[in-house]
Amino acid sequence: QVQLVESGGGSVQAGGSLRLSCAASGYMDSRNYMGWFRQAPGKEREGVAVIYTGGGRTYYADSVKGRFTISQDNAKNTVYLQMNSLKPADTAMYYCAAPLHPPMPWVALRPGEYNYWGQGTQVTVSS
Repeated sequence: QVQLVESGGGSVQAGGSLRLSCAASGYMDSRNYMGWFRQAPGKEREGVAVIYTGGGRTYYADSVKGRFTISQDNAKNTVYLQMNSLKPADTAMYYCAAPLHPPMPWVALRPGEYNYWGQGTQVTVSS
């Protein structure tokens, strides 16, 4: 059973930074994809970034490109999301997720293709 636990959320002012962590436990193929998603109140869950843990390839949604960085520490089974230049529009519950099978295409960031989800961590950005 795969378990994902997010941490690192909080409240910051616009322009600030936060680093989210996602610790994975249980069996997981070392060559897998890990994604970060977010959901704001009244909105659909949307993909933010994805990383291929087998080689480090990354992909970002246009809304966060250049501001967010997804990275991994395989020794710790942890994926990070460094968020800089935060905006009020980034306010949401952030989730990490992993698929059972490689998403096709891997850059699609479709929540329906991810099977394992963490409980989420809240990020609030004030203006």
